[in-house]
This record gives sequence, structure tokens and C-alpha cells, in this order.
Amino acid sequence: MESIASRSQEGRNSSSTRGGFIDPMAMMHDWLFECHGFWHNALLITSSLLFALYLATQARKSLSKLMHGGRSYIMIAYYASLWLVSLLNLTWCCLQSWECSPGKEVGWNLLSLLTTSGMLFLEVSLVAFLFQGNYASGLEAFTRTFVVSGLVVGLDLLLKAVYLFGFGIPLFVDNSEHPHRIKWGLWVVHRLVLTAVYGCILFMYHSRWRERLPARPAFYKYVIIMFIMNALAVFACGLTVNEAGFGFWLYGATIVCYHAFYLPLLYVTFLADFFQEEDLQLENVYYSEMKDAGFFDGDWD
Repeated sequence: MESIASRSQEGRNSSSTRGGFIDPMAMMHDWLFECHGFWHNALLITSSLLFALYLATQARKSLSKLMHGGRSYIMIAYYASLWLVSLLNLTWCCLQSWECSPGKEVGWNLLSLLTTSGMLFLEVSLVAFLFQGNYASGLEAFTRTFVVSGLVVGLDLLLKAVYLFGFGIPLFVDNSEHPHRIKWGLWVVHRLVLTAVYGCILFMYHSRWRERLPARPAFYKYVIIMFIMNALAVFACGLTVNEAGFGFWLYGATIVCYHAFYLPLLYVTFLADFFQEEDLQLENVYYSEMKDAGFFDGDWD
């Protein structure tokens, strides 16, 4: 399997500069086809761009529902966080060539650190929020959810920053020919913790503690998907530690799926149901107002 390092060398020797001038077509070719390859980049860019465009087309409608009648602090903050992380993820997907570009290591590490931390924040806050019941809207619930999520993600971000910039461990630069054992060991631990969390939630769904969890099929399906995804990532990291090429490929596939489909999955699981319920509530209000005004009196004659 061709490594990131070798592709980086090809990028340095590419014809993006001709005669001292920057060739736009060569730069476009390197951006799309070098480093990870066309299909990898196309899937990431297309999926993240389409989701950002979808959020943009629904923004006015969504904001009006969130602000209607004093909406939940949590839903407003979560929607804003989703927007911010979506833009970060779109930027990360569009700048994949930075991973293979000399002189871009610090920028790539910072961008990857912020993007993955933002997505982890959404993961943790969703689990913390739904443990408190469906659509809790009080200021106390808002504080608990985001304080817990902030502490967990802040600690995770601090540890990754220490490994990246303190010990020089390339957490976000992959190389199949020279796997960094400490790096892959850290990813095994990271993914194993997430797998254990989702596994515990699945266990609770089939135990006497299931009443403590929200009775929402969408949440249950979400937990199953995330459990499988993280379990595959643990397996892939374990194989990569032992220098198995298939493990490196499988881990890359899980990363692509995560950045391409996690945010849409999150939206469908959580926010889409909220906005749909708002539509039903508004329809009931309009119906009640029309009924009180006598619009349906003729139906009984």
C-alpha cells in the first residue's frame, strides 16, 4: 500500500510550479488526486459540502423554530455547535492535501485537532443530554450537559496537544510503511473507551435500567451504529500496530465514513425529530385557533 510519506514526496516533486510560476491546473490536480487519491477526497468534499448546503437551505426555517416561544437553551446551543463543527469539517475535508504537504504539518495538526475535538464534543453532549430525558430545556440541564461535555473534550484535547506538540507523536499523519506504535496504541485506547461507552448504553437497553434511557428508537439505532464504527476502528488500530496493511486501510475507511456521514447521522437522530415535532405542534396550534374561530362549524351540519 502506498504510504502518505511516499505520496508526500511525489507532491513535492510534482509539476505544480513551472518555470517559477504556480500552475493552477497542476495545483488542482495535486489537490484532488495526490496524497489520498481522487475517490477519497471526492467523497469527503462532496458529503461535507452537501450537508453544509442543506443546513444553509434550512437555516431560516430552523432558526425561526428554535426562537419560537422561548426554545430550549440546549437545542439552540447544539444547533450553533453543529454549524460550527460542520464548517470545520468541511474545511478539513477540503484541505486533505495539507497532510502530505511539507511545511503544512502544524496547520494540519491544528485543523485536525480542532475538527476532531468539535465532533467529539457533539458526541459527548448528545449522550449526556439524552441521558437526562427527551428535550430537556431548563438552564440547569443546559449547564450540566455542556459542562460535562466541555470537561471531557477539554481533557481529550489537552492530552492530544501534549502528544502532538510536546512529544512529537504524529497523531493525524498516517504512514503505512513506518507505523508509529505509540500513536496507534493511543488510538486503540481512545477508540476502546468510546466503544465501551456505547457498549454500556446498549447493555442498559437490554437490562432493568432501560427505563433510565429515552425510549427513542432513533437514539438506539444511533448507539448501535457508533458502537460498530468504534469497534471496527479498535480492530483496525490493533492490526496496524502489528503492521498489517489491511488494518491501515480499514482505519482509513472508518475515518472517511466518520467525517463524511457522522454529522448527517447526528442531525437525523437528534435535530430532525425536534424540528418535526415543532411542525406538528404548530399545526395543532393553528388547528385549535381555527376551530375556536368557528372555521369547522359547518362540518357538523
